Amino acid sequence: MKKNSIGVMVDSFRVGLREGIKKAREVGAAGIQLYAVSGEMDPANLSPADRRELLDFIKSNGLVVSALCGDLGGHGFSRREENPWKIEKSKRIIELARDLEATIVTTHIGVVPGDRGSDKWKIMQEACRELGGFAEAMGGSFAIETGPEKTALLKEFLDILGTRGIGVNYDPANLVMVTGDDPVAGVYNLRDYIVHTHAKDGIMKKQDNPEVIYNFFAEGGIGDLRLSDYFIETPLGRGQVDFPRYVKALEEIGYKGFFTVEREVGENPEKDIQEAVWFLEGIL
Repeated sequence: MKKNSIGVMVDSFRVGLREGIKKAREVGAAGIQLYAVSGEMDPANLSPADRRELLDFIKSNGLVVSALCGDLGGHGFSRREENPWKIEKSKRIIELARDLEATIVTTHIGVVPGDRGSDKWKIMQEACRELGGFAEAMGGSFAIETGPEKTALLKEFLDILGTRGIGVNYDPANLVMVTGDDPVAGVYNLRDYIVHTHAKDGIMKKQDNPEVIYNFFAEGGIGDLRLSDYFIETPLGRGQVDFPRYVKALEEIGYKGFFTVEREVGENPEKDIQEAVWFLEGIL
């Protein structure tokens, strides 16, 4: 891997769109990922001229868009009554990615159930098949982020979709913090699907049903559940992800995409992101 495989999540800087793009350049990244769900990055708020201007601004800072984040929150695509608007919104985000010269949109789809015969399985399959087909027709990939289920189950879900337009946004920290899955072994499980990665680290303190954890995010809190009792996100290299082995596994499967730094906590995100870039430069 080379330095130009390092990206950063612009929103992690918490300073706004254009200032975040400039900071991505300053920390030495080559690519950026942008949330594209609401506010000024909502596709509905970006005219063709706005999109050209934004792409010019990104390029003027020496950057490319590694991916857009199209996470619509809630329970992903697991509830049939919500899927019509979520699918249409996701398609608009895929189109925006194309206009910003990116091919990947990442998202959480909800917790994949273990029962292949369940209604939830079928509902999620239908939504992903439609969005995968749409992305594939545009030369892109709708990438499911790892986390709620172990990689073996996610592979089973992907193998029967029948579209190459569905990929994986591989987040090793989510696997470590929530499912207790081995992120290195998971790379080999999902080798045919990984199109983008998040460079994130963390520690599991106590394991619980992943569906309980993700329902907490979906519903804005559940009772007296405190996520800090279960896991903590850490700066890169200070958690339970074995990054040298993880990077080696990705190299062995031929991955040539971005390692995009995502920092969702911490009082000084710019410092943490800069140190994460330096950490990656040391092992890529």
